Amino acid sequence: MRLSTKGEYASRAMLELALNWPHRPLRIRDISRAQHIPERFLEQILLLLKRAGYLRSKKGPNGGYALAKPPEKITVAEVIRVMDGPLAPIDCVSVTAHEVCPLEGSCGLRWLWKDVRDAVARILEKTTFADLARKARKTGTGVYGRKGTA
Repeated sequence: MRLSTKGEYASRAMLELALNWPHRPLRIRDISRAQHIPERFLEQILLLLKRAGYLRSKKGPNGGYALAKPPEKITVAEVIRVMDGPLAPIDCVSVTAHEVCPLEGSCGLRWLWKDVRDAVARILEKTTFADLARKARKTGTGVYGRKGTA
């Protein structure tokens, strides 16, 4: 698995929204500033996450983006898959996008890549954005990414 900039930014945006859960929606500008994500790029990412059912949006002066469900119901793996596709480092060991390889039956490395896939998936599938928000609060980073706020 290679985490793209889009996957990283999506994770950071989701964390920011989890830190604010269940309060008012956050504006793109606020998420952008808190997480140092270019607004134009963030806009595209948030739309993808909304289409995938992870976010809801509200227009108007009190509008913005919010999580569509509680942060404990959204795993990091789900968001990464929306942004970057399968978690497997190579296609022949992917569960969701498997591609047959001519060496599949005899490859001496396949077991390694499968173990890597399983380890990464295990961590990302058990980690929710509520878990990340708790850890962020413990380290002193609160809503909007500022120390001491929450």
